[in-house]
Amino acid sequence: MFDLHCHLLPGIDDGAVDLEMSLTMARMAVDDGILVTACTPHIYPGLYENTGPAIRDAIVALQAVLDQEGIALRLVEGADVHLDHHLVRGIQSGHIPTLAGSRYLLFEPPHHVAPPRFEESLFELMAAGYIPVITHPERLSWVEQHYSTFTRAADRGVFIQITAGALTGRYGKRPKYWADRFVGEGYAHILATDAHHPRRRPPFLAEAREAAARLVGAEEAEHLVSTRPGGIIQNAAPGTLPPLPAATVRTSPGFWSRLLGSAR
Repeated sequence: MFDLHCHLLPGIDDGAVDLEMSLTMARMAVDDGILVTACTPHIYPGLYENTGPAIRDAIVALQAVLDQEGIALRLVEGADVHLDHHLVRGIQSGHIPTLAGSRYLLFEPPHHVAPPRFEESLFELMAAGYIPVITHPERLSWVEQHYSTFTRAADRGVFIQITAGALTGRYGKRPKYWADRFVGEGYAHILATDAHHPRRRPPFLAEAREAAARLVGAEEAEHLVSTRPGGIIQNAAPGTLPPLPAATVRTSPGFWSRLLGSAR
């Protein structure tokens, strides 16, 4: 499996606090069946002033320790990127890393408010040749009012990443409801751990693959954790990756409303 969203680098953001924690998380990932992890620290102007060169240097250093310790995990670069007026320029300059140097970029929307010109920002990235991968929309406080914004973006070529732990209920009923809905209605492209801590937010993907299989079948579940994320690392063109499935879980709007009501 390939984990394209993980805060594994030590002491660089709100993820692993030190090398010991990074190594613990790396061992857990390998034991879970993860072969490649994208190290994706936050780039958040004014809070986490990480840069592409510094992230790459940190990855080289951590990979050397993993190899020395016999931990069979390959690291690639990335970042959990927040909206910024100079985003395209930052990518082109190398200041903001894409996933494994590909055309795909992890894009984290604000958690508590829908940003102005959100869709326009996504399509500006696409016009510049990049594919935004929206991180964890199921956990955003404004997803109820803007679910169609995300599904419309997915229909137009934006990728959607769902958190593995949300799909398995680690984050509670409400995120699980929206994770189930994105996956079950065929709008999720990949699952990723968004791991920050070995206990509170662990790097587990296998349990989410099984949860996804119950919603969309084993083949699509494998696409969510292997085929598509592996293709992203190889910089495959979007059209060469498995397409999103036709909706395989068809339920009435009343069902979803009742389920969401019980999750509140």
